Amino acid sequence: MKHNKVGSVMSTDVIRAEYRTPFKEVARLLADRHISGLPVVDDDDKVIGVISETDLVARQSEALDADEPRRRFRFAPLTPRARRQVAKSRAFTAGQLMTVPPVTVHAEETIAEAARTMAQRHVERLPVLDEEDRLVGIVTRRDLLQVFLRSDAEIRREVIEEVLIRTLRLAPRSIDVFVVEGVVTLTGRLVRKTETGVAVSMTKQIDGVVAVIDQLTYRFDDSRLPRHERSSHGAAGDGLRDP
Repeated sequence: MKHNKVGSVMSTDVIRAEYRTPFKEVARLLADRHISGLPVVDDDDKVIGVISETDLVARQSEALDADEPRRRFRFAPLTPRARRQVAKSRAFTAGQLMTVPPVTVHAEETIAEAARTMAQRHVERLPVLDEEDRLVGIVTRRDLLQVFLRSDAEIRREVIEEVLIRTLRLAPRSIDVFVVEGVVTLTGRLVRKTETGVAVSMTKQIDGVVAVIDQLTYRFDDSRLPRHERSSHGAAGDGLRDP
């Protein structure tokens, strides 16, 4: 099944910093370019960290009170997180301020995979890497939302062509496919129960699908058969609805 790739929606105009880029220059880049974060790269364009507005704000607030905790809790050992915060409060360069390790994505990964990474890692943007792990772009949550702008007609056509015809080898009208605001309803009767599961599962993976309503029935429950016996009970091409 074809999926939109990250490379198709990423921005190639990437504002970046290097390890030695001064703190104030990083702040200027974010302000002048109206962005909330940027990657930090080495001399080989490999991403070694990321900086967000949160890092800059933390740096400023921690800098004001960097000495106060030591006076108040002179003998209390600092936790690893506290040590990192203190180090950032004294940062003069991007390399000292950046968050590591960076969360990245490759250009050939699907938009769904990138969205999953963003959600799991709680980040707003991802540096995009090529096959050699070099920086080639940046992708944001807004970029990924483009898949949900696909029309219902586009989604329906892909369900029919990719799921019904190419995967299950069914006739185009073997089951009814209705799409309204990205919600796909599958209605009809297939030969085997496992085919209904495949139809629903693959439809959910199509870019732009919000949800799938399963109204499929089947003639034969092959779900408990050994995998090697399932294909012998009826042909996928026989999965037309009963008249």
